[in-house]
Amino acid sequence: MNLTAYRRQWLGNVRGDLLSGLVVALALIPEAIAFSIIAGVDPKIGLYASFSIAVVTAIAGGRPGMISAATAATAVLMVTLVAEHGLQYLLATTVLAGLLQIAAGFARLGHLMRFVSRSVMTGFVNALAILIFMAQIPELTGVPWLTYPLVAAGLAIIYLFPYLTRAVPSPLVTIIVLTVVVLVMGWDVRTVGDMGALPDTLPVFLIPDIPLTFETLTIILPYAAAVAVVGLLESLMTANIVDDLTDTKSDRNQECVGQGLANTATGFIGGMAGCAMIGQSIINIKSGGRGRLSCFAAGVFLLFMVVALGDLVARIPMAALVAIMIMVSIGTFSWSSIKQLRTHPRSSSIVMIATVAVVVYTHNLAIGVLVGVLLSGLFFAAKIAQLFRVTSSLSEDGRVRTYHIEGQLFFASAEDFMDAFDFREAADRVVIDVSRAHIWDISSVAALDMAVLKFRRDGSEVEIVGMNAASETIVDRLAVHDKPGAMDKLMAH
Repeated sequence: MNLTAYRRQWLGNVRGDLLSGLVVALALIPEAIAFSIIAGVDPKIGLYASFSIAVVTAIAGGRPGMISAATAATAVLMVTLVAEHGLQYLLATTVLAGLLQIAAGFARLGHLMRFVSRSVMTGFVNALAILIFMAQIPELTGVPWLTYPLVAAGLAIIYLFPYLTRAVPSPLVTIIVLTVVVLVMGWDVRTVGDMGALPDTLPVFLIPDIPLTFETLTIILPYAAAVAVVGLLESLMTANIVDDLTDTKSDRNQECVGQGLANTATGFIGGMAGCAMIGQSIINIKSGGRGRLSCFAAGVFLLFMVVALGDLVARIPMAALVAIMIMVSIGTFSWSSIKQLRTHPRSSSIVMIATVAVVVYTHNLAIGVLVGVLLSGLFFAAKIAQLFRVTSSLSEDGRVRTYHIEGQLFFASAEDFMDAFDFREAADRVVIDVSRAHIWDISSVAALDMAVLKFRRDGSEVEIVGMNAASETIVDRLAVHDKPGAMDKLMAH
């Protein structure tokens, strides 16, 4: 990226980015505290992490306008580590996870996202919408009855205020109005301060206090690898969603590096690992944020508010933030996907539903996406295998049988390939014409070997014709039918 384009990503939408960053910062506070509680650490660990990750990814990330901070997806992976080894090992794990993500970026693993189908993406989005809504349920159960009209009022402001003006983001108006009303009326409702004490000092540089031994590495490496994978997966999928919302493209490999730098830096200031947040990213986009300044402002405003304005921020009613998150869940869910269940191919619908079900059941985005990708691969392989065909013709003198192979020869079509041959026919010569076929893998090469050797065993002369360059390369490297002893091996089986 040239300097002019990078500068434009910072200064192309200053007013919108600053206002949206303020809204996001307010929404990040209870989330960061909640994720700290999930991981079993002090609230300031999540708050410091959200500040650091937001600022660093704004500078070094590959997706302007996307919000990154401490997240539940990474927090749940650290629960056992913190319980068994303590905070210092969590910080070391965060540093190592960041280094692994940087390595993934330089290895250009961001391009692997092309193997995630649209059905998996839709399932991922819908599952996140459901999880975001479910996360608000504790704030709506066992609370003062005033919470419910406040949430309703917040939703009304969010959806109706834009009809008056879009100069100020409606989520920010919601927070201000509900906070003023609660303070003026003196209502006793749950506030941000009830979730935990806010830090009153700036973060400081520190080195995790752990022994630098191989045993320590064996402890933190599995957690770091899991955090790195889940973090990159959620970040890259969120980047795709922001790409669609803004009609712009992101640099996936740069995003990997940016996320890694953010986590590495965060571990050295006493923060936990994090990644991109789809909820806050959508809040940012809906509030007018588009550039790097929005994410940077969110991190700076967050730290300023909890350190300098902690007493005021602590009085924000949770009902205002719950209303915003409900708006996010409603806006995130792909409602059209429900109607499309009847019109889309059954395999696509199954992939989408399975992704949603697994993510919601496990609360683990990586597992759900992995299931979706595997199902997509299986359905795709089955579909391609159906496009495979073998026909044959016999010469006029009855001595030469020619088999015409059409389509993709790979593990899913190898069985059909073998079933198409008549090994009991006593033809003097067999021609296998693969000019309209492509040989892909070791399973297809093994099937070709078996067919050739079986015909030769019965006394037929076999010739393979029409092989393209790519197929010829893999066959020359892996095939054994022309190698010494191949027939003996077949007979041994």
